[in-house]
Amino acid sequence: MPLDPAPRVPPEPAAPRPGALLTVTGADRPGVTARLFGALAQGGDGVPPVEVVDVEQVVVHGQLVLGVVVGALPTHEGPVDGTTFLAALGRLADGVARATGVRVEVQAASGRGGRGTPAGRPHHVILLGRPVPPSAVAGAATAIAGVGGNIDAIRRLSDHPVTSLELTVSGAGATELRTALAAVAASTGADIAVEQVGLARRSKRLIVLDVDSTLVRGEVIDELAARAGRAAEVARITAAAMNGELDFAESLRARVATLAGLPVEVLDEVREHLELTPGARTLIRTLQRLGFRCGIVSGGFSQITDPLAASLGLDFAAANTLEVADGRLTGGLEGEIVDRAGKARALARFAAEHGIPLEQTVAVGDGANDLDMLNAAGLGIAFNAKPVVREQAHTALNQPYLDAVLQVLGFTRDEVMDATTPSSSG
Repeated sequence: MPLDPAPRVPPEPAAPRPGALLTVTGADRPGVTARLFGALAQGGDGVPPVEVVDVEQVVVHGQLVLGVVVGALPTHEGPVDGTTFLAALGRLADGVARATGVRVEVQAASGRGGRGTPAGRPHHVILLGRPVPPSAVAGAATAIAGVGGNIDAIRRLSDHPVTSLELTVSGAGATELRTALAAVAASTGADIAVEQVGLARRSKRLIVLDVDSTLVRGEVIDELAARAGRAAEVARITAAAMNGELDFAESLRARVATLAGLPVEVLDEVREHLELTPGARTLIRTLQRLGFRCGIVSGGFSQITDPLAASLGLDFAAANTLEVADGRLTGGLEGEIVDRAGKARALARFAAEHGIPLEQTVAVGDGANDLDMLNAAGLGIAFNAKPVVREQAHTALNQPYLDAVLQVLGFTRDEVMDATTPSSSG
């Protein structure tokens, strides 16, 4: 094979095009963004044609911050000089500022919009609190930087009933972020959740909630035991089971045995006095209007949970069934026990019935018997949970409001209000 007599010379790389960052700040008012981009489109006075490389805008309490990165496009006269480009944009910025009353600053920037994309998928870091203390934001920022992450954006998700802030973080892995931020949460009292950015976060379509100490306040078995005069005994067994010190099925049978002889009417009395956790109705109503399938999975009793599910308009419910004979509780159970493994099976069954992949499900619970369900779901949330549960769940909430789950899912307060406010049309 003959050799090529003329060695190929690689083409010289194109000279980088000059770029600029225009930063607009001031009182927000209609037309500011339109005026700036209109001026960029019109050009003139030495401003060459430009391309928009990046845009970020936020309004905080009526104050506008708008950042626009533009790159100069080549003209028929050849490459654009960077110094000349910045001077022309400076004159354009002065005109926009005079016309709108805002400040417009211009500085040099890469025509490609700054630093390259960091390795790895970006993550959302959600800070929640009543209030969110500055120490939590400072601690989170320090922890993120400490694991090589960068905060690309911050936005407020809600200001009621809890304040929640969402930080978009790039350049750090989920495990490193969760480990570093767990210490910040513990020291500041704020809740901090970490989720990967992407469609999966907003593609959740089914949620299951534990009942006792999650959907409702308190433990139903404790209320029944109090009426049987066995409250102290049952409370000890319940605490040991929720902390993972006892097998749930065995502890459940032991607790139910103390109820033998109670008239069945006691179940109605306890059910009528159930108190929903604050925010429970808002959470369910919002998710239902957003198209979620909603249900409950409980280690409690179907005589309590089935009417509760019906009253809330839930799609499904699973719980244990107390045995009744001659109008009184026998102290036994009927059918399969819904224990730790049974809760996970119920989640999988409900998801399959509705054709929803497990990665698109959410589970919320507080006890050790919820762990299999929390880990099987696409997102498992420990709600005011025991330490062993908080450590093993995907994320934890220690706020007293159940609708804070909506912010972990990425919904803003405005979106919640839109979903819960009846439409005025039709």
